[in-house]
Amino acid sequence: QVQLVESGGGLVQAGGSLRLSCAASGHSDSSYVMGWFRQAPGKEREFVGTISRSSTVSYYADSVKGRFTVSRDNAKNTVYLQMNSLKPEDTAVYYCAASARLGVFTAAHEYSYWGQGAQVTVSS
Repeated sequence: QVQLVESGGGLVQAGGSLRLSCAASGHSDSSYVMGWFRQAPGKEREFVGTISRSSTVSYYADSVKGRFTVSRDNAKNTVYLQMNSLKPEDTAVYYCAASARLGVFTAAHEYSYWGQGAQVTVSS
C-alpha cells in the first residue's frame, strides 16, 4: 500500500523546463516500479516514462524521448520527472503511478497506485 503526492506543476513557455516530484508514503514490504502518465484535454491517458526500483532500467515514450528524464531518490521515497524543451503539445495533467509488480510497464492498468495529478501547461 502506497500513497503518492505530486507537486511541481505549473505554466511554462515553450522551450522551457519543469520538474515534477512524486513523494511516496505508506508501509509495505513491496518494491515499486514507478511510472509517469499524462492526459491532455480530450485525449486518453498516455504513457510517458518509467523507472525500475533500483533505477537500473528506464523507458520512455517516443514523444518525450531525449527531452524527459525519470529519476528516483529511494532514500527520500521520491520519483521525479524532469521535462526539458517543452512543447505546447506536452500540455496535460501528469500522473505518477506505482506498481508492485516488477517489469517495464507502459499500460495504465498495470499500475495500482496513482498520484492526484499535476497540471502542466506549455504556452507557445
